[in-house]
Amino acid sequence: MTSGGTPPFPGLQSHPSLSYEIPGLREDPTLCLRCRAAQGLCGKPVCPILLRHDAFLRTLPSTPSKELEGSSPPALFVGRFGWPKVSVGPLLSAQHGDTRLLDLPESWVGRPVAEVVGMRTGLVRGTRAARVEDARRPDQYLESLQLLSLAEESSEAEAKFRRIPRARISLSDTAPPFGPSAPVESMRLDVRRVDARLERMSSDIHATARVGVEELYDRAVPVSRIQRAFSAGVLGRLPRRTLVPTRWSITAVDDLISRGNLERVRELPELSEILLYRLTALDNRWLIILLPGAYRYESIEAWYPNTLWNPSLSEVVIMGDHEGYDGRTSYARIGGCYYAARLATSEGLLQLGRQAGVVVLREVHPGEILPLGVWNVREHVRAAMREAPSHFASLEELLTAIREYFVIELPRWVRASAHLGTARYQRRLEEFDLSAVSALAAQPG
Repeated sequence: MTSGGTPPFPGLQSHPSLSYEIPGLREDPTLCLRCRAAQGLCGKPVCPILLRHDAFLRTLPSTPSKELEGSSPPALFVGRFGWPKVSVGPLLSAQHGDTRLLDLPESWVGRPVAEVVGMRTGLVRGTRAARVEDARRPDQYLESLQLLSLAEESSEAEAKFRRIPRARISLSDTAPPFGPSAPVESMRLDVRRVDARLERMSSDIHATARVGVEELYDRAVPVSRIQRAFSAGVLGRLPRRTLVPTRWSITAVDDLISRGNLERVRELPELSEILLYRLTALDNRWLIILLPGAYRYESIEAWYPNTLWNPSLSEVVIMGDHEGYDGRTSYARIGGCYYAARLATSEGLLQLGRQAGVVVLREVHPGEILPLGVWNVREHVRAAMREAPSHFASLEELLTAIREYFVIELPRWVRASAHLGTARYQRRLEEFDLSAVSALAAQPG
């Protein structure tokens, strides 16, 4: 299937030479949505979707020299290529003072795309090779990064690079975009205060990583900070601590926390009505549906033509995955977004004090010009569930609301959904007149 032409985004005009053909896309329209530049499913050495954003390079900042003074939000990045030998380094800003906002997705809801991208591309990423098991016996460089992962506030930093940092497209649907990068020759970080909660769990060399993650979450440590510590290899039993690529750590923490939340959710009474939460943000439309009954979960994304992971010029691509009461054991087809939304909805159920069937519907419009990271899903689903829900007495009323809110026709959503289809065509026991049934059963013969 050939994809090219003019992307409907100002400032992202692709060069004609970047028109491309993605093998297998005609047979499987979900190919790009499943891959998201992570698995190389089309067989190309470089993702053609990201090549289409080459003009974005011109907006990235650069540093004029090999030296940088400023502060770290605090933040660090662990790459995944070459695992178990990976690239690890700090994210540094040329600004001095409080730069925590630059790496705090919990505070990005309501901000325009340009502001978020500007904050992230303003960070210079230092790199240095390390083996993942080095987290157990870190050298001075890695030890300073691990201390940075525990920091409570921005840390002043000085870095000398082996070359002038250069910008390149390195976008991910899991991690937000980054600015220029370069290998670190030397570095000094001034971590003046650490988060006592993180420091305590880091010092516990006998607790498993899951215990550490759940305890930090219960102590109200922001999820993004837990992910940072998890990636730096400062959680878990000491003999098993490793550096975890940032992309993997984000999804792992979302998964671990939501699993713990759902253990409590399954003990709650069942919801007895239909609730609907709505939110529009960053040209995404969100509907979070809570259905009566026991816990089950589903997340579905619909991508408009020529949006980021749908290079088709004419067809909407819809893809999702689901789980039942007992959860799932295989990795979700739609990747980290599935677990990010599951975390947010599990929090909503706990706040509501009910277990229920959960269906997350996301309609992605052409304003989705580049991947911002799964924080986009987690934080916007959280934001939606903080709003007052609509209450419906019947499934037909709910379906009418979906039809009115979304542009994509309702039948496509119902066909794509396992749980909506079941709710539409399967009647629950309480819908029957049980007194009449009992009387009938009591009749002789």
